[in-house]
Amino acid sequence: MTQQYSIVRHDATSAGRILLAFSLVAASFLVVESFAIHPSSIQSQRHVSSTCRGRRGAVAPLPIADRGFSARFMSNASTDEDEIIDVVGGNNVDDSEHVVVDALSKDDEKPVLQNTSTKTTQTSTANKEEDISMWPQFDDLDKRMMKIALPCIANFAINPLIGAVDLFWVNRMGNALAVAGQAAANQVFSSAFWIVSVLPSVTATLVSKANAKGDEGEVQDAVSQALVAGFYVSLVGSLLMLRYPDKVLSSVLKDGAPALQYAKPYLFIRSFAFLPSLISIIGFSAFRGTLDTKTPLKISLFSNMCNAVLDPILMFTMAMGVPGAALATLFAEVVSAGSFLALMLKRRMIRWSKIFRLPSWTALKPLLKGGAALQLRNVALNLTFLAVARVTQSLDDNGVAAAAHALAIQVFQIGGIVLLALSTVAQTVVPNEMIERVDPVTGEKSGGKSAAKSLVNRLMSWGFILGIVLGSLQLVLLPALQKSSPLEEVRQAAVIPSILASVYQIMNGLVFIGEGVMVGCGNFMQLSLSTVVATCAALLSLNTLPKMYGLTGVWMSFGVFNIFRLAGVWLHQTRLGPLAKVNKKQKV
Repeated sequence: MTQQYSIVRHDATSAGRILLAFSLVAASFLVVESFAIHPSSIQSQRHVSSTCRGRRGAVAPLPIADRGFSARFMSNASTDEDEIIDVVGGNNVDDSEHVVVDALSKDDEKPVLQNTSTKTTQTSTANKEEDISMWPQFDDLDKRMMKIALPCIANFAINPLIGAVDLFWVNRMGNALAVAGQAAANQVFSSAFWIVSVLPSVTATLVSKANAKGDEGEVQDAVSQALVAGFYVSLVGSLLMLRYPDKVLSSVLKDGAPALQYAKPYLFIRSFAFLPSLISIIGFSAFRGTLDTKTPLKISLFSNMCNAVLDPILMFTMAMGVPGAALATLFAEVVSAGSFLALMLKRRMIRWSKIFRLPSWTALKPLLKGGAALQLRNVALNLTFLAVARVTQSLDDNGVAAAAHALAIQVFQIGGIVLLALSTVAQTVVPNEMIERVDPVTGEKSGGKSAAKSLVNRLMSWGFILGIVLGSLQLVLLPALQKSSPLEEVRQAAVIPSILASVYQIMNGLVFIGEGVMVGCGNFMQLSLSTVVATCAALLSLNTLPKMYGLTGVWMSFGVFNIFRLAGVWLHQTRLGPLAKVNKKQKV
């Protein structure tokens, strides 16, 4: 048996080395390929100019003409009206002055007005693109990206910590059934909430585009439509959990399971948090779309502190037990939702009149179309993870493979928080940068395809470098991480999968950010189809590799999954996407 295990381990090690080499080549290929697409080779400007005679005292609204994705629209509650809207003309405008009208928006084809007169005609510098290095320079571009990314990373890290706090206090009850019941009900709620998880990504992209154009009304429309759509979905979700708790819980607990006595009251209370939770994630996406990631972090910290403080008070001081934990979570969600609504109203990101008005099909179409496409991706992702879990559980009957897999997943998730946060950054900064803007004072143009491509190149290089750094760090910390399991057989079985999990961070950096770029470009269906193809490849691999290499084969299938996703990213950035060289003449 020992000899057989040694042979399998040796074969797995050899296969792991082959996959490691292939992963490095695949990851490097995308970075090297981007050298062939120099930003200056992409001509993104499309000018449709017409001259009209101005009248004395005529005024026209101007969108914000920021100089890049760092400029924020309505990101400060004290923003004055004259900071949002510029006017063309005035008392000093005579009949001989003109206004140049540039059609710069693809979505609505509305003219963007630039204040220019025959007396002070300015020379456009749009075609003189700055040569920006694709590699990190710690320059102004990197600093602005870090300013947005760091709060996102903190937000991603908060949720697991708060979940650990809830689990800690429920464990203090000293009742295993209470822990099982709370975990089961929480899993059911999370799975139901997953159905609407596509709304934030689509909303952030729509808000980011409207923000870049300085269109306050369009920002309000995007956020309000997401809230309206989310309201009806959350209403259905809450009613199903309240009306059929046994059927809903049967997905994770058997009929008559002892843990049901704790799961049902927890789920009953938690069901009322569906709408507040949805408001919070939509609010987070809206602020992210305006490139404000600090405000959501503050709200998240405050609301989760409320949860942590109320847990022991309600559960033990008031002797409410598991329902007390549910009430603490519900209160925290209400606080979070209320804070987001209050701030969005104050900063004119939403209006009550638009929230309580049913949007037209034309207005809802982008949200629903993007949401449906991303939902297909979510189904493919969850199908892959479900297949992985099923194959892992079938590898043995003593639970060693499943425990080792959980240990490898823990290693895998350490760097995932950082890379996923950068993916959300790409989802918002890319659509913002794709909108071409004109400074009303200097006449300088910024943004557009060339600027967006430079930004994407920098993001991808950061993903590649961070993937190497995080993967190397995980390899160094691997002996310490393995000590989390007291079982020697589990630690041994997790060695190769943990190494592969560390190596895959190289691909993850490129895949996560690249897929964030696809969301930011609005190519939701292309992203979904790419994920579906990757899922098919992973399922085929799971049907063969684990039979030869055991748990290592499962993680090799993970590698196949990410390699196909990486191929989808490469196709998007070099062939099919709006920033690809072959599409350089198409208008954003």
